Amino acid sequence: MDARDDPKLELLCRWLQINGVQIRGCEIRSCGQQKGYGLFASDDKCEGVMLVVPLDLAITPMRVQQDPIYSAKCRPLFEEGDVDDRFLIMLFLTVEHAMKNSSWKPYLEMLPSSFGTPLWFTEDELLELKGTTLHKASILQKKKLQELFDEKVKPLAEELLANSIFWTRALNIPLPHSFVFPKVVTKQLSSSSSLEKHSEDMNAPNLCKDSAVDGDETQDLKATSSEIIPENVWVEGLVPGIDFCNHGSEASALWEVDATGDVTGIPLSMYLLSTCGQKVPAQKEILISYGNKGNEELLYLYGFIIEKNPDDYLMVHYPMEAFQQASCADSKGQLLEIQKAELRCILPKDLLKHGFFGQPPQTQGSFELDKIFYNNYSWSGQRKVPSYLDKLVFPEDFLTGLRTIAMQENELLQVSSLLEELVGSAEERQPTETEVRAAVWEVCGDAGALQLLVDLLNTKYVN
Repeated sequence: MDARDDPKLELLCRWLQINGVQIRGCEIRSCGQQKGYGLFASDDKCEGVMLVVPLDLAITPMRVQQDPIYSAKCRPLFEEGDVDDRFLIMLFLTVEHAMKNSSWKPYLEMLPSSFGTPLWFTEDELLELKGTTLHKASILQKKKLQELFDEKVKPLAEELLANSIFWTRALNIPLPHSFVFPKVVTKQLSSSSSLEKHSEDMNAPNLCKDSAVDGDETQDLKATSSEIIPENVWVEGLVPGIDFCNHGSEASALWEVDATGDVTGIPLSMYLLSTCGQKVPAQKEILISYGNKGNEELLYLYGFIIEKNPDDYLMVHYPMEAFQQASCADSKGQLLEIQKAELRCILPKDLLKHGFFGQPPQTQGSFELDKIFYNNYSWSGQRKVPSYLDKLVFPEDFLTGLRTIAMQENELLQVSSLLEELVGSAEERQPTETEVRAAVWEVCGDAGALQLLVDLLNTKYVN
């Protein structure tokens, strides 16, 4: 659909242009009925830098704190720790969406009004996720949002919409340190009603209680301790224009930040760049990658899944609620902490080609065989390294957690006794991670851990 045939899209394009966005060889248009909008190559010359957006246009926590409408109420809440930076952006979206004369109206009216994420599922639809980690996560997130709405934003009626807009469109942006902590910044933003620019003074943001500095202190810090100032500060935010790019497994573009203007000619800007310097064919949608995410994560964050997703995974976890109700939970919790054990593991789809006990590949990403730690000695000399060690796909940190949870009370006493022999009853020193793992392995072996693992897998598949 041509922008001229869509009044709202035409207004957005004008708004972007007036606010300094440069669209080079691409265009925003509809992806089809009920599919929203995307970025498409407009001609065969679409290569290199395809879109440039001034960072001043990004919706970030700094913008909210610097805006005179929000700063008086939001800054104290943020500094006291009552809300986080994501909440500030959601609050900004909620209020601006409700304001009839908002200067952001051309942009906000082009954003989706409903989403396919589980937060928007009906009760019946949500039941279809039962048995997955996504089902519980969705219920907890709904509860958390309701509490946040009741406590912080009850007068505002669209908290769910703002939450979904943030999570489906926000980027983690490496902003230049000087942009995040300026001495004085003057910025311009066009009003949607008149589409005329207006300016506002913006003081240095206070992103955290102890890190922000003002005025001459900033200059002194740069002069005396420049080596400790990070080059970039990662900040989550929405970038109008670039946030219309949809996800693709084979991305045709990626985004970068141009702090100096050497690439785009516009300092302090974000730009969209075709990958490998290749041209994007005319009328083809320009896609970026949202990252290597499994289908549960894609559905939870963005509301879609990918058929035959190569990045899909299986997550197995022991519920924290069940652990808290287990016998000797406090003592086991201390052992888990010392051992740095995990109560969940994520198994990539490719790792499961041979089953849970099939021969795994020699390298498994974060589960490389040469990094799997296993105690191969024991006090008694009776506990041997199991024959299945090189075949089990579950990481050792996870099995360590299951061994500890599965311990009976008498086994816990035996572990304590072994550690007492090693470090002394007077607690001359704390046992190390290696020593605790060795003691748990000596006493328990893998029988209880593997039975617990089977029960977790059975529960997952039955549900």
